[in-house]
Amino acid sequence: MHITICLFALLLAAASARAAPFEWNAYGGDGNGRRYAPLAGITPANVDRLALAWTFRTGELGDGFGRAHDALTFEATPLFVDGTLYIPTATGKVFALDPALGTERWRFDAGIDRSRDYSEMASRGVSYWRDADPAADGVCSRRIIFATIDARLFAIDARTGKRCADFGTNGEVALSKGVRLVERQLGNYQVTSPPAIAGDVAVIGSSIGDNRGADIEIGVVRAFDVKSGRELWHWDPIPRTAKIPADAANPDFGDIEGQQAHWTGAANAWAPFAVDASRGFVFIPTGSASPDFFGGERPGDDRWADSLVALRVATGELVWAKQLVHHDLWDYDTASQPMLVDLDRDGAKIAAVVQLTKTGQVFVFDRETGAPVFPIEERAVPQDGVAGETPSPTQPFSSLPPLVPHAPVRPDDAWGLTFYDRDACREKIATLKSEGIFTPPSLEGSIERPGYAGGSNWGGGAWDPERHLLIANVMDLPMVVALIPRAKLGEQYDSGLYKGWEFARQAGTPYAMRRKLLDSPLGAPCTAPPWAKLVALDLAAGKIAWDKPLGTSRDKAPWPFWSLEGAPNMGGPLTTAGGLVFVGATTDNYLRAFDTATGEKRWEMRLPAGAQATPMSYEAGGRQFVVVAAGGHAKLDTTRGDYVLAFALPNSN
Repeated sequence: MHITICLFALLLAAASARAAPFEWNAYGGDGNGRRYAPLAGITPANVDRLALAWTFRTGELGDGFGRAHDALTFEATPLFVDGTLYIPTATGKVFALDPALGTERWRFDAGIDRSRDYSEMASRGVSYWRDADPAADGVCSRRIIFATIDARLFAIDARTGKRCADFGTNGEVALSKGVRLVERQLGNYQVTSPPAIAGDVAVIGSSIGDNRGADIEIGVVRAFDVKSGRELWHWDPIPRTAKIPADAANPDFGDIEGQQAHWTGAANAWAPFAVDASRGFVFIPTGSASPDFFGGERPGDDRWADSLVALRVATGELVWAKQLVHHDLWDYDTASQPMLVDLDRDGAKIAAVVQLTKTGQVFVFDRETGAPVFPIEERAVPQDGVAGETPSPTQPFSSLPPLVPHAPVRPDDAWGLTFYDRDACREKIATLKSEGIFTPPSLEGSIERPGYAGGSNWGGGAWDPERHLLIANVMDLPMVVALIPRAKLGEQYDSGLYKGWEFARQAGTPYAMRRKLLDSPLGAPCTAPPWAKLVALDLAAGKIAWDKPLGTSRDKAPWPFWSLEGAPNMGGPLTTAGGLVFVGATTDNYLRAFDTATGEKRWEMRLPAGAQATPMSYEAGGRQFVVVAAGGHAKLDTTRGDYVLAFALPNSN
């Protein structure tokens, strides 16, 4: 009798597990960051019938924000939990929507100060927390946890959108304390990615305005109690424990590493994190130390900037860390969310963490130990930096094939929309330094390939567990970076010779900086397309399975040139059990679907605005939906909008 009851209980539990609906309950689908939906209603055989099911408009186009024209984006990926969609805007609003109809259930407004200038205007998502006590079903037993571009952390009731009064002060916690805030530049310390939720802990990083100087805000990672808002621990990527002599300004003595540790800023973790709940680990991708393009004031490797770091959720203790760029001079932040996947390798099953990078390299580590799953080699790199600079003699290279080229750009590589364009590019390239990846910045200007936008950026990759395929949209878009002696900054800025260049002070160093796309007089890249691809990397074999140009020049180039393939992009892909990859991201206004096995394009839909966001998928009312935010991207200059768009197969009812 006892055996029968136990067997019945097991069968009942198994049936209940099978019946549990799929929820997209974290930014990357779940805490693992795989951007995979185990839904198979939409397949390569029927995706051509996919049509717009509903549209929701947020009404948020940046009105009242002074820098909306050059900073505002709509990068959010919705959550689908407890039968509701949740999506934020960069302007501090959160919307709860009916998933089948797209109608609004509630909205929350954080009340962001619109008179302040913000270096970034992005919000990639919100996070969800549910009380583990099954008996807890009252006010705020289910919470939306999110942060804003004015550096506040909020907890609101997932059912009503009302503030959780027991969290911090009236439902919010100020994140600008304890980070060495530069008071005159309040809009440069922000949060743009959702916190990682691990049990009752929310772990959060920050976005810090780049290249203002060396002595800027510190990139501390912090953990907060989801129920109370109390800070539990903090971890600084740059250790500050070195002792500094009383007369640290005296160059004749002193601990140089200690000095730089005292005042170097940033190394902040601005991309989304991943959580291994069973091990109690949170995986943190960290950015570059300040400033990005000159490191003479921060000698050494700047550990743990530009790294993948495993911290213990309970304590913030460093478990292991791997630096992926030493002494960064190229703004090669670790910008993509880590992905936790299970691999079959040499006859063994490995719990792995995969990290995509702006350099286009893919690094894979054992989650428990940090040991490389695929070998990593330290290789010699160019050393001819400017006076006062000491580049790292080597950089780590993964044995996996890079997803973008690392080769120098030569005059013979020049490309243009016309002969005039090509010749102008050839002349420009001949004046610039280009020694391949990790060419140090120079006074005359250095070509950075991959550029500081990636390779891979915050959109990251997606995982197909059946085929062991890592899918990533990547860019091959060379940039130019030039250092400016401090005394010549005003002269260059006022000369009128550098229209379209972005200038930065890099205060506290001998050099300011200017940078821009390596482009022709007509504004086209000086290297041949494709400038972007969708790539499938087979992690069982360690080889590229396929790659396809992603996007077209439509919406950026005049009509005769719409057919150029491979467009700049921001955003990420989605994989599904139906055997499809969905991706927007490109500067042309399309959402596309590709066959995961072959890379063949199966469907595309013209959108009213740029979809510089990562799509997601869920099931409601017996139908599978694919949803993407389409609001454009200021820095890519794509079509602006305020759309949340849902696609589904025609309703058979």
